Amino acid sequence: MRAGGLIAVIGGGLMGHGIAQVFARAGHPVRVYDPSERVLETLNARIGRNLADLGHAVDAAQRVTGHATIAAAVTGAAAVFEAGPENLELKQQIFADIEAAAPEEAILASNTSVIPITQIMSGLRLRGRALGTHWWNPPYLVPLVEVIRTSHTTAEAVQAVTSLLTAAGKTAVTVERDVPGFVGNRLQHALWREAISLVERGICDAKTVDTVVKASFGRRLAVLGPLENADLVGTDLTLAIHETVLPDLDRTPGPSPLLKRLVADGKLGMKSGEGFQHWTPEQQAELRQRVLTYLKTLNDQGI
Repeated sequence: MRAGGLIAVIGGGLMGHGIAQVFARAGHPVRVYDPSERVLETLNARIGRNLADLGHAVDAAQRVTGHATIAAAVTGAAAVFEAGPENLELKQQIFADIEAAAPEEAILASNTSVIPITQIMSGLRLRGRALGTHWWNPPYLVPLVEVIRTSHTTAEAVQAVTSLLTAAGKTAVTVERDVPGFVGNRLQHALWREAISLVERGICDAKTVDTVVKASFGRRLAVLGPLENADLVGTDLTLAIHETVLPDLDRTPGPSPLLKRLVADGKLGMKSGEGFQHWTPEQQAELRQRVLTYLKTLNDQGI
């Protein structure tokens, strides 16, 4: 894939405009498609504000252009990154439209949190150049991108997109088997399942769960991964702990009954002001700002 090649991003919302920002700042011309006129009208302003807030040159935003059709966005593109809603049928239709207009040598990538890439790309004629790229929100602050290989994806396609992401300053890892949730979300939601279970079983309340994570092992996670930690304390100690604690961990094969009740009762978290905890508008704003400030600090420190 040539340096500075044209990048197309399908979807200009929360994830899409951030992905476009990453490639624009790396020197690529970027075309963005979105069905919403309002999203396209505000695209450059949103990217410009992000860049200014980070202390970066805002002229990178001018490398991004909005387009009203998929064909206009992907024609001549070296790589296409789809960042549409988490809906399998919609993503399949989007990729049918992309394949009809994009160059045959273009890399086609889907940004999805959990949907298997093989299912999304099942209707494509040329599946060897198709893969997954799971970005984390916000894409311009969180370094990781999971590159998901399907049984059809060529080694050349994986290498091409990995090199493209690395050159843009991202930390790219390869997921060798296409499983729901890939690596990051499987780990994250395994933790969430046990966190919900602790509350459901009356072991502690939701605030205690979050406090325990943030004030203990959560402080180490940025520099000490779980398997590094297992080696650090010793696999023998890890085995001994597992023999005692694993039999008592939650093994519910589906979503927690507590989680289902919350949703059924309209307690949707910050969307409704109550979920596992109550949230005032001020508390919501404070939490969002705290997370953003923390991520910006890590970004400034090169972590």
